[in-house]
Amino acid sequence: MGMLCAVSFNRYGRLYYLDPGELRPAVGDRVLVPTDEGAEVAECVWAAQWVDEDTSGFPRLAGLATDTDLRRDETLRKRKAEAKVAAKRLIREHGLPMKVVAVDHVPETSQGSSGNGRTTIYFTAPQRVDFRSLVRDLGATLHCRVELRQLSARDSARVQGGIGSCGRDLCCATFLTDFEPVTIRMAKDQDLPLNPLRISGACGRLMCCLKYEHPLYQQFQASAPAVGARVSTPEGNGRVVGHNVPSDSVVVRMDADGSRCSCSRASVCGPRKAHDDRYN
Repeated sequence: MGMLCAVSFNRYGRLYYLDPGELRPAVGDRVLVPTDEGAEVAECVWAAQWVDEDTSGFPRLAGLATDTDLRRDETLRKRKAEAKVAAKRLIREHGLPMKVVAVDHVPETSQGSSGNGRTTIYFTAPQRVDFRSLVRDLGATLHCRVELRQLSARDSARVQGGIGSCGRDLCCATFLTDFEPVTIRMAKDQDLPLNPLRISGACGRLMCCLKYEHPLYQQFQASAPAVGARVSTPEGNGRVVGHNVPSDSVVVRMDADGSRCSCSRASVCGPRKAHDDRYN
């Protein structure tokens, strides 16, 4: 048991959980987060509080941001904005099919080397792009070492962030750390419409959340009577005409009067299983 707080480097961006140590930052406070390139300024979006988990493996806050840290962070943000504008302009001039997604800049002080640091530009493109001449022009314009990295559609959505069809922040931009395979079979098993507009996320790929409830549907289908099967219910005999996985029930059309009723999976599986075990 220990204390944790959550910070974000960008508004509505991905959350990072840290051990506050002796600090007690409140929501909106600017704090210093240790990174591979040195301490960076982030905003506390979840105040420090006790949790039941073991917090020994979480990184610890480096401290509260001072005025000097805030000025350095503002300068860094301006540098990134200038690099993004320059990159978009040069991409148009070179006529390359590239879209700038994000820009990261590491000052020279973080690497302890001469020069003006390193600028990394993340982009998306429909195919591989020869950007060697673009890198030279960017280096001459920005007066620093420039790296270009191509992102996949899912990584692009993670970096940019956004709102999903559920009305909440994108999972990949908040808590998902790894992209697990998502297949069209998962949508079929959940009886979802195979309309790309309905089952695709902001990245244009199948929504990651299709995988969340898929094991529940697999478990239900493995034990529930199939559509069309005859079952015995507390209200009489009938035929299964539908499934309702979230409520763990099946829809049965009664033989007596043709009406439909919703029965729990246990109530139709138990008697039928006993019947099959006895006579088969």
